[in-house]
Amino acid sequence: MHTLSSSDLRASFVNASRKERSDASIPDLDAVDFDALDYLGWRDTKFDGRAYAVIPAPDGEPIGILLRQADATPRTRTQCSWCRDVRLPNDVVFYAARLAGPAGKRGSTVGTLVCRDFQCSANVRRDPPRPFPGYDMDAAREERIAALRATSASFADRVRRG
Repeated sequence: MHTLSSSDLRASFVNASRKERSDASIPDLDAVDFDALDYLGWRDTKFDGRAYAVIPAPDGEPIGILLRQADATPRTRTQCSWCRDVRLPNDVVFYAARLAGPAGKRGSTVGTLVCRDFQCSANVRRDPPRPFPGYDMDAAREERIAALRATSASFADRVRRG
């Protein structure tokens, strides 16, 4: 992922009002290792239940999404829809995003199950269980990274298109 500034992040949000953009808490970007990320996600420190994800589109432009965490949490261990890690050390929650444009103004949303604190990039880079001798761990890791990028970009595109 390309390095982004706070103004880049705020400008990338496709489903947030001007006020929501200006109110967004931005993480310490100097501490972010963009080379190790497939997307940047963080929880808002000022607003409980609000989170953000900035996902590179296939054309390279970042798509920022304002997310809202559902009040209820899944009753059982749930698989993240983006990283699909079955050995998660973290919680998975339901996030909803208002669609961009007229559909979002009418209240239309789309949702997804994602790692609560957006650890997907680290999860897909861990070695998966070795199912048999000779299993190509590097190829499996690359497939998981590609799947994360495709799934998150598809979600971002769905929000952007409204």
